[in-house]
Amino acid sequence: MAACKIDNHIDITKEICPMTYVKTKLKLETMSSGQVLEVTLRDGEPLINVPRSIEQEGHKILELRQDGDYYKLLIEHK
Repeated sequence: MAACKIDNHIDITKEICPMTYVKTKLKLETMSSGQVLEVTLRDGEPLINVPRSIEQEGHKILELRQDGDYYKLLIEHK
């Protein structure tokens, strides 16, 4: 994937569900349409639930990749 400009970042590796999604949603609410949020998250429930919930909200998942022990999720605000 071509590099895109990341406008904001949130680390939810220490959170548990449903706070992983809640914190991501709250951060997105501070952003403008078209901006990109990078989320650092853990394997397991967050890796399954956060991308699914974000897409249901209408945001676009640009990338999901493993980065060491964690994952990076790039979300384009709708």
